[in-house]
Amino acid sequence: MKFYISTTGIKRLTISNSNSNSTAALKSSPLSSTASLRRISTRSIFPILLTLSILLPFFFLRFAFLLLESAAACSSSLDCSGWTLFPSNHHASSRLSEELSRAIVDLKDSGTVGVEDGVASFNQLVKDMISKRQDMKAFALKTKAMLHTMEQKVKSARNRESVYWYLASHGVPKGLHCLSLKLAEEYAVNAKARARLPQPEYVSRLTDPLFRHVVLLTDNVLAASAVVSSAIRNSVEPHKLVFHIVTDKKTYTPMHAWFATNSVDDSVVVEVKGLHHFEWSEDVNSRVKDMLEIHRLIWKRYYDDFKGANFDFDGEDKTKLDVLSPSSLSLLNHLRIYVPELFPDLNKIVFLDDDVVVQHDLSSLWDINLGGNVVGAVLDSWCGDGCCSGRKYSQYLNFSHPLISSNFDPDRCTWLYGVNIFDLEAWRKTNITSTYHQWLKHNLNSGLALWLPGELAPSLMAFKDHMYPIDPSWHVAGLGERPPQIFSKEILEDAAVVHFSGPAKPWLEIGSPEVRNIWNKHVNFSNKFIRRCRIME
Repeated sequence: MKFYISTTGIKRLTISNSNSNSTAALKSSPLSSTASLRRISTRSIFPILLTLSILLPFFFLRFAFLLLESAAACSSSLDCSGWTLFPSNHHASSRLSEELSRAIVDLKDSGTVGVEDGVASFNQLVKDMISKRQDMKAFALKTKAMLHTMEQKVKSARNRESVYWYLASHGVPKGLHCLSLKLAEEYAVNAKARARLPQPEYVSRLTDPLFRHVVLLTDNVLAASAVVSSAIRNSVEPHKLVFHIVTDKKTYTPMHAWFATNSVDDSVVVEVKGLHHFEWSEDVNSRVKDMLEIHRLIWKRYYDDFKGANFDFDGEDKTKLDVLSPSSLSLLNHLRIYVPELFPDLNKIVFLDDDVVVQHDLSSLWDINLGGNVVGAVLDSWCGDGCCSGRKYSQYLNFSHPLISSNFDPDRCTWLYGVNIFDLEAWRKTNITSTYHQWLKHNLNSGLALWLPGELAPSLMAFKDHMYPIDPSWHVAGLGERPPQIFSKEILEDAAVVHFSGPAKPWLEIGSPEVRNIWNKHVNFSNKFIRRCRIME
């Protein structure tokens, strides 16, 4: 027998017998010649290979999955090999599901799983299950422990992120620092920047009760400019507005230079005073120093406790983060209780925080009759009955102390600071400021455990029974929280004033882009100093 293979590839294979007669017979018969040839076409081989490449991985994965499923149920590898690739009945799968469900229920009833029972990853868990041939209960136990560990890590990471956000709110952006330096330089070299505020012909308006007086206590030039600009642009009668801006000695020159050289409306009066311009009695100075020292001690006590706990807190209750707020030690914030002493010639004012934006005319605020009360503030909420605009008293005061629990209701809503009407004439007839200092002394004598750091808690206590609630549409707060409180478009548009209360101020990088544009449109980006300092870039 002889083999003949074509040189052009395996396209033809001829098989012949060495016997000549047989060869002759093959050549002489066409039918015999055709039957002896075997041709294998590449066109028929390729589809077969393609089909196998698709099916083989499937068979492999299916087999591997069944081996993993049956690892706990098989007593030997031979038993496991008996599982069908395409099981016609699901008895084994049902048994596996029942065992897993039973193990999970048992673990749920047994309570919390220790973190030490967890494994590093799910891959490691599967590997341990196969190698150690553990039962289903062990699998469920380790899975629950692993998920518990992961949940704790995620919770810790979120809490840490919140701490970093509050710490970031302490920073002064490079652009704001640059702006203060440029304006201080302008104050030194430009006579117009040192011009008297207000102009001599408008000085009488500073104490005239026929005008609408607005008070700001701030050390932020850019923020103050946005508040004044937004109030003027949305006022029906801007010429009746008088702004009183009180700042510290360090910020006085840049603040004065800004308002002396940048006027939104020439008919509007703006007064800028530094704390060093006020002449207070020795008694007032002494009380202010005592107040600031007690507030510092309260802050230090809570900060040390928070730091000792490695800045860990319950994610649902973020009141501990208040100790990280810059306002906790702000002199200008704590001086709010001395507004009657700051403006002895005024009888009624509207107080605005520096992180607000005015969206509608505020004239009606001065017309509200407070009914003999001292302060008008938002108490009820836009979110309906039983919902507080801010927090409850229980989130500021320590109701485990009898001095607090016997005087206040923990479920009572607090009123909002930031947009307030103060009847200074009525204030002077009360003992509110004295009550404020009495509570400070009570706190000092109680081991500084009566309330959290900040000026709001003792203010709530001092103004008890002296607050008049105003319509919630006057003041919508929480735009500086993280994430910002969710308001409908209608609520934001209807609000007379929106308040960026919280760490994410609009002039900081951590400010929320969703609401920052509300503030940005009142910043004078055409000003040469703002351009040079690249504010908000």
